[in-house]
Amino acid sequence: MRVMGLDIGSKRIGVAVSDELQITAQGHSSVTRTALEQDIRKLLEIARQYEVKEIVVGLPKNMDGSIGKSAQEVLDFVHAMEQASPTPLALWDERLSTMAVSRTLIEGNVSRRGRKKVVDKLAAVYILQGYLDSKRQAT
Repeated sequence: MRVMGLDIGSKRIGVAVSDELQITAQGHSSVTRTALEQDIRKLLEIARQYEVKEIVVGLPKNMDGSIGKSAQEVLDFVHAMEQASPTPLALWDERLSTMAVSRTLIEGNVSRRGRKKVVDKLAAVYILQGYLDSKRQAT
């Protein structure tokens, strides 16, 4: 059973998928946003292709834990996705995930252009790996 992780941004959605044992998260792709229904259709097609049984979505809360504009947009997206699919969705607090990934890429001397190409996908990996690790620790 695989789990899919999403980092939903205003321009792109980073996608990661776990291995079947749910131990590691691997980057899959970065989907360029178009229209809500098309975005959801693309993501659900990836989920079907990999036989995903759960989808984890990063929720970008404010540093004080409150829900800001970005987090509300993610919640709206998740609500629409729940209407389109029976696959269970979970939210994962992803404060600073994109920033952490960007910092790692900068430290690795990846160019700005190179970072732009992979940051969303790697943020999805970061979100999904955190979720997978927390599930293992809970058992």
